Amino acid sequence: MDKILEVKNLRLYYHTSKGVVKALDNVSFDLHKGETLGLVGESGCGKTTTGVALLRMPSPPGRIEEGSQIILDGRDIMGLSDKQIRKDVRWEEVAMVFQGAMNCLTPVYTIGDQMLETLQEHRDMDKVQANELIKEYLNLVGLPPEVMGRYPHELSGGMKQRIVVATALFLKPKVVILDEPTTALDVIVQAQIINLLKKLKKTFDLSFIFITHDLALEAEVSDRICVMYAGKIAELGTNAQIYGKQGPMHPYTEKLLQATPLLKKKVEALSFIPGAPPDLIDPPKGCRFHPRCHKVFEKCKTEEPPLIEIESGHMVACWRCTK
Repeated sequence: MDKILEVKNLRLYYHTSKGVVKALDNVSFDLHKGETLGLVGESGCGKTTTGVALLRMPSPPGRIEEGSQIILDGRDIMGLSDKQIRKDVRWEEVAMVFQGAMNCLTPVYTIGDQMLETLQEHRDMDKVQANELIKEYLNLVGLPPEVMGRYPHELSGGMKQRIVVATALFLKPKVVILDEPTTALDVIVQAQIINLLKKLKKTFDLSFIFITHDLALEAEVSDRICVMYAGKIAELGTNAQIYGKQGPMHPYTEKLLQATPLLKKKVEALSFIPGAPPDLIDPPKGCRFHPRCHKVFEKCKTEEPPLIEIESGHMVACWRCTK
């Protein structure tokens, strides 16, 4: 498949008074046209930071470091000015559905006014044309046109999430980043949102980056899985490679899966990972996961493992895979 996105040596650091927080440290991956790539891992591992970095909008004092490359449809957007990024890239080529729909919607403006503002910032059209396009996309996500006149507090969580999805799509971007789009929704609404996303992906031939903590959901929607830990990629592979008979190759991925309840498999007790993710101002030497790893050996404590390909498309950063 053709690559729509290539990320090479992406580093996003927060320069604080206490030191440099290496939130993303030499992250590299590809996204193919029409593909869904899942980003999974614990809180603070760099999933949302990756999405924000792809939009080139880190919060101060965050900064994308020199040498990072974000190649979107053959063009490295790291060389573009902030004005070019705002006008030509954000929401035009890459859009993001942020976590928590209510936080994305301004409570004192109607839904129609908020969607209109985004549309008119990027498209030269009058208000009548813009409103017709907004109604069209509201219809695509299963909402009636009268929603335009309502305020966010008058809508349910599922309706607000659909509005955020519609806003992300109506400029027809090539890549859509979905940051936990079903968080805080009940299971019925979650299923509706996931089915909607699958339908829209097929209709518009979209490429998704899907961020979630839910490994079962990730297996349902993603073509490939990227497991992140402490600002780095621990393992990257297809669903079959991560969830198949052979199972994951990185101890961190293994533990994440063992902590996931399975309805069809009897387990005596769920596993867990002791300790907490490291301080990214002063991460541990060697493999960043080694203080919590159940398969650690001496080399893990002194040398950082490279991300290597152990089979076609299956990348792992673990010294046990190089022995």
